[in-house]
Amino acid sequence: MRRFFTAVLEQGNTFTADTATEPYEVGWASEARWFVRALALDGDTEIEATPELSPDGLVWCEDGTPPLRVSARTPALVTAEQRGFGNWLRLNIRLTGGAPRAKVIVYLALKE
Repeated sequence: MRRFFTAVLEQGNTFTADTATEPYEVGWASEARWFVRALALDGDTEIEATPELSPDGLVWCEDGTPPLRVSARTPALVTAEQRGFGNWLRLNIRLTGGAPRAKVIVYLALKE
């Protein structure tokens, strides 16, 4: 049986500026899938969430996975798969709009 685990990295937190999730150590996993769920978006707020990886949890880079985008025009739940990563993952979250404000949940599902 394969090993799996789902971590909730942001649990209904409200953001008004760019942020990143806490780094998560995933060296045991061979697959990762991000889920971003928008609970509330004020006005013209849009979310662009980019998966990032790191060898040490300190220095980060994008791995080429397309960003997840959430707005009033897109579904409230979006997902992206990540493979071939190192030991640490996080999600870089950028907000755009006049006075951005977003309440989100971020899940990281991992499989061995």
